[in-house]
Amino acid sequence: MGNGNQIKTISDALSFVGGEEGKTYTLTPTANRTVQPIALMRLGVFVPSAKNKPISGRGNSNIDASEDLRELEIAKAEGYTNINIRGSRLDMSTDFKTWIGAIRAFSKYGDHSNRIELPFTEFAKLTGIAVDDINQRARDRFFASLSRIASIVISFKNKDGSKGTITHLLQSATFDIERDVISLEGDSRLWELYAFDHKVLLQLKAIQALPRKESAQALYVYIESMPNGFIQISLERLRERLNLTSSISAQNLAVRNAMKELQKIGYLTYSEVKKDGVVYFQIHSRRPELLPAD
Repeated sequence: MGNGNQIKTISDALSFVGGEEGKTYTLTPTANRTVQPIALMRLGVFVPSAKNKPISGRGNSNIDASEDLRELEIAKAEGYTNINIRGSRLDMSTDFKTWIGAIRAFSKYGDHSNRIELPFTEFAKLTGIAVDDINQRARDRFFASLSRIASIVISFKNKDGSKGTITHLLQSATFDIERDVISLEGDSRLWELYAFDHKVLLQLKAIQALPRKESAQALYVYIESMPNGFIQISLERLRERLNLTSSISAQNLAVRNAMKELQKIGYLTYSEVKKDGVVYFQIHSRRPELLPAD
């Protein structure tokens, strides 16, 4: 799907041609895996919850995405070089799961339209919530989460600021309690993020193995967006990815504890080294299926 103009729905973006016979394949999000854009995974759109702060005081984020999103068709066609993502701080515990459910819903119902409608109970199940936990409290939590996701503004501007475009990660979300349905609408111009060369098939087994360990979940998502093979990442970069609000020493501890958790569940093996006064994590192997080493 190299031509962004061909991408009208998320189904277009999740399809790709491969193999010797040039067959068309579709990556389908399931309960065990999701399809997520590399940019969203690397940029820190979803981060750990701010500790000891009420949800109302979670704060906002402002991310320079110019480098990561410059290849989007909308950016290239209009000459946009200044790209920014801003809005509510989205957490891993609720918002990331809500977004996973939204992408599963779009992939299931969005073959012909970017506006979909489905039973709320089904949407809740697509996020991974147990049927017995679907109650009014869950509905309120999802609506608050969708409100935060819809608050994420992606703005594009050209170099001199004379031209620009503003859109949202999620265009709109509505629900009807009496009918027990939820409607979601996405922007077709952003589905290109899910095209073959922009996305990662993210296994969810590691997320499921790390309940309430949001820093480890966030680092898993970030590391899985990296190329296969040996990688080296600085402690400073991992701190930036988590975007915590505590002291540097506390942030360093959070990163180290998160890396230990990822090794404990069998996802990776790593070494911590120091070069010229800079601390790095050298990641030797990754196993998203959490299989034991050979």
